[in-house]
Amino acid sequence: MFDYSIIWFGIIVFSTLMYIVMDGFDLGIGILFPFNKDPDHRDMMVNTVAPVWDGNETWLVLGGAGLYGAFPLAYSVIADALTIPLTAMLIGLIFRGVAFEFRFKAIEVHRPFWDKSFVAGSILATFSQGIAVGTMLNGFEVTGREYTGSALSWLAPFPLFCGLGLVIAYALLGCTWLIMKTENDLHSKMSALATPLVIALLVVVGIISIWTPLSHGDIAARWFTTPNVFLFMPVPILVLLCSWGIMRGVKRNAHYSPFLLTLGLVFLGFSGLGISIWPNIIPPSISIWQAASPPQSQAFMLVGSLFIIPVILMYTAWSYYVFRGKIKVDAGYH
Repeated sequence: MFDYSIIWFGIIVFSTLMYIVMDGFDLGIGILFPFNKDPDHRDMMVNTVAPVWDGNETWLVLGGAGLYGAFPLAYSVIADALTIPLTAMLIGLIFRGVAFEFRFKAIEVHRPFWDKSFVAGSILATFSQGIAVGTMLNGFEVTGREYTGSALSWLAPFPLFCGLGLVIAYALLGCTWLIMKTENDLHSKMSALATPLVIALLVVVGIISIWTPLSHGDIAARWFTTPNVFLFMPVPILVLLCSWGIMRGVKRNAHYSPFLLTLGLVFLGFSGLGISIWPNIIPPSISIWQAASPPQSQAFMLVGSLFIIPVILMYTAWSYYVFRGKIKVDAGYH
């Protein structure tokens, strides 16, 4: 018999990772706006994601719907505990989306307002997502099947620091995306910015990697007891190798390897999160099986997902293929 809980956990993890990768670099572009004041360059930055950005959030919807249907207990606890950051994230995404469209249609005097909205929405959405991740690592207070913690449990140093870390990670994703998609002056500016962002991200990852096991004995035991310490040792080693590869690629004026290696960093960071909380979907103690809906419900949803997910993947792959290549200075809004 299939273990539908594991299958659905895999679908939600895959959807979340796809969202982080795809929406991460266009949120990163908004975060990078303050580093580039040139209006033409800003137009080019937005044009690199104009044809694909609105489809990226399909994965967020799929992951949220999957969590609601397959793990309703987890959905209710997370919604209660993270009401404020999740609402802030949605407000940020709305501002980012509206500003994305309106900045091209606004008269010149109004363009700075929409640029600022684009920056603010991107940073707010990213920071809120990082807070949610940090709060999850800290764990939730659950009694029976109800969240009994504070509505402000996310307002703690560790989640706030994770929010800052995700802002840096998305900025690096956006930076290396622009290295891949642009040329000449903008390409040079982003290449110069990539190495400081890599160093900043390594510092943040190092602090989180020390802070997390010191604060949570169960996570420390998962990472640093034998044989796990040997099984998981490749994760930090690969993080260092990817970071070195990004900086080396930028130095030799590479166009594609910095972005691909940044995707590797994101995958490794996501893997580290998974290792830290598995098999709990509501840390520190409620597993995916305890939070799952009945197998009949999971099986019914799975039938629809087997049709929907391939369609989303084909649409996504086709859109990125059609709009592949470098963006030119005179390229218009798609």
